Amino acid sequence: MITCRTCAVEYEEPLPDVCPICADERQYVPATGQAWATLEDRRREGAVIEIRQRTPVLWGLQAAGVGIGQQMLLLRTPQGNLLWDPIGYIDDEAVDWVRGQGPVLAIAASHPHMYGVQVEWSRALGGVPVMVNEADQEWLGRRDPAVALWSRRHEVTPGLTLYQVGGHFPGSAVAHWTDDDGVLLAGDTIMVNPDRVTTSFQRSYPNRLPLSAAVVTRVADQIKPLRFQQIWSNFDNAITSDADLAVQRSADRHVAWVRGDFDHLT
Repeated sequence: MITCRTCAVEYEEPLPDVCPICADERQYVPATGQAWATLEDRRREGAVIEIRQRTPVLWGLQAAGVGIGQQMLLLRTPQGNLLWDPIGYIDDEAVDWVRGQGPVLAIAASHPHMYGVQVEWSRALGGVPVMVNEADQEWLGRRDPAVALWSRRHEVTPGLTLYQVGGHFPGSAVAHWTDDDGVLLAGDTIMVNPDRVTTSFQRSYPNRLPLSAAVVTRVADQIKPLRFQQIWSNFDNAITSDADLAVQRSADRHVAWVRGDFDHLT
């Protein structure tokens, strides 16, 4: 198993000439060109997974300098845990820590940029199901019996559900936990902005491609029935109060701007 140095998504050999995820218009191949790394390469280079508690039920795991540096979230429920947006690195210490938090029920990513080394995590945890949305399965660089396809809605355990809402990718998803006043894990299906009170909706974040008014309305309408005080994106960015209302206000703002309502301000 080898990972792309840019996005840290895992691939099986024979490797493609270029990482398809990075070559897509939503991402990028760096000016230095395509490069690959094994987990052992990362270890020799000093990769370390940092673990920090975010809320009483949520922890973030991050490996600085690996791929785009996203944060994997562990959401703990009474029935078991979810690993969300798996990072592109793994080590024995982090696996032991994850095991110590209780059984992992599933591993899931908000979209293909966040696949990381999801199969490697699954194998280290005893074959935990890796939930991949059916609409995005073409982006899988590594297949495994643990990979399970889902579509539209998937209940991980009572109160914890994956929803396919599309937008960034056709299979872009969120995970909704109904307890603890409601928690939405959104990756960059819905990105929390630096102001920590609004969100954004993009086809490509690095290449600044916005989604249309119709698509943002569709995403927001699918989220509207869900109640959640908190929303967490994939770089430790969060809104921790009235987040469901913030998402709807942000969608309305996006639609108004791309529709031209505020052209007089430009």
